Amino acid sequence: MSSAGRSDQCRPGWRCTWAGLAPEKLLRALLLQALYSVRSERQLMKQLDYNLLLRWFVGLSMDAPISDASTFSKNPDRRLDGDVAQRLLAAVVAQPRIKALMSDEHFSVDGTLIQA
Repeated sequence: MSSAGRSDQCRPGWRCTWAGLAPEKLLRALLLQALYSVRSERQLMKQLDYNLLLRWFVGLSMDAPISDASTFSKNPDRRLDGDVAQRLLAAVVAQPRIKALMSDEHFSVDGTLIQA
């Protein structure tokens, strides 16, 4: 990737992953994978290749190249620095609307069907 193409994806001084993608953008892609129940990295890459809304959410331009799925799935432990996801979740939980939804009450489901 040329330095010009890399500059809009990974700023100097950032620790970049996923072929030059900034950790924040990688986290957004992982959120999409979870929220849209995308079963594999290969399917996620296909959706990012053609879906402009997903590209916008991740922060990719319309003509930004999409990495190969094998690049995305390598070294799952190194996908994100620990503090990136932690900072995002802390910011979400700190919002007043979210605090109103939170509870200290314990709730668990064991996978059995619960009839309404």
